[in-house]
Amino acid sequence: MMIQETKPQNLGTPSFERLCALVMLIFLAAAHLLSAQTLGKAPSLTFAAVPLVTAERAQQTMVNLNFRVPPGYHINSNTPKSEFLIPTALKMDLPTDIVLGKIEYPVGEDASFPFSPDEKLSVYSGDFTITVAVHPMQSVVPGKYEMHGVLRYQACDNAACFPPKTLPVSFEVKVVKEPPAHKANPAQSPHVHN
Repeated sequence: MMIQETKPQNLGTPSFERLCALVMLIFLAAAHLLSAQTLGKAPSLTFAAVPLVTAERAQQTMVNLNFRVPPGYHINSNTPKSEFLIPTALKMDLPTDIVLGKIEYPVGEDASFPFSPDEKLSVYSGDFTITVAVHPMQSVVPGKYEMHGVLRYQACDNAACFPPKTLPVSFEVKVVKEPPAHKANPAQSPHVHN
């Protein structure tokens, strides 16, 4: 009878291949969790539909654009008080012969957050309105025109800020002719003519 010698196996130490596979699995799981936290949680603003805007030629017309930040989040205001934060900014691309006037941003709310407790930041949360002035030139042919633009913003929660995003913005303007100039009636003679 022949006795075969066997090497004792060390069950407590994993092989190099198993160790590499385990490290790779941990790495992939961590990468998945990290991407889910930064990409999956980034909030999106909503933009309320704007009723048809009627604007006279050669006149400035103010248009209110209403936005909503989801609960639990805030976005930097147009003037965020820190050069490292990205301000909320509206950029419009208007048709020829319609001029964009002043863009009026709301005043931000001063708030501090756990990620920067000693610093007051200027933010928007909940509902906020940006007002834009559209000014059809005298040369515009009366009719309906589509106004397009984007709102660029950086959203944050109480722990961190997310990469900036853009939200498409559009509304329709019906350009109408200005009312005719009022002509004074000629003076009437007080005498009755037969």
